[in-house]
Amino acid sequence: MESVLIVSSNDKATSLIATMFKGDSMPRITISKSSSEAKRLLSNSEFDLVVINSPLGDEYGHNLAEICVESTNASCLMIVKSEHFESVSQSVEPIGVMTIQKPINKALFIQAIKFINASRNRFSGLRLENQKLHNRIEEMKLVNRAKFVLMEYLGFDENRAHKYLTKQAMDKRISKLEVAIEVIKIYEN
Repeated sequence: MESVLIVSSNDKATSLIATMFKGDSMPRITISKSSSEAKRLLSNSEFDLVVINSPLGDEYGHNLAEICVESTNASCLMIVKSEHFESVSQSVEPIGVMTIQKPINKALFIQAIKFINASRNRFSGLRLENQKLHNRIEEMKLVNRAKFVLMEYLGFDENRAHKYLTKQAMDKRISKLEVAIEVIKIYEN
């Protein structure tokens, strides 16, 4: 974890939360005292984690947590008064916000951060895999489009168009995607 945004209107709590991040790999910590300021920071900067010590001066923290998980790649941890813990956790956990209750227990806080890190690592792997699959689908679309171009302009059947693209890729020592792009440029321009 490289960067953390702590959103808290209580200076004492902010100091306590910040000290819990001290260790071998201390992240860059940014502090915000209000939800509106935090929203501006989230729109201009990337954070790995947003810690919301509720309530805030201008809102309880629900809206900020929702914006955090829906509009950014940051994980979100909300620290909530014990009397509101059940209702708040029921409303924000379904959207991916982790909650812990006050008073802050250092061991629990550190455990929550470790869990968030593990989840982020897993999520990053899934996001990378998803991007690879998306790229593969786009490549297949272009290759198929090139086949249809060859079928339309040169009268190839699908099998012959496929063999043509494959042979061109082997002969030129380039990928089938690059051949497909060349074919599309030649015949569709």
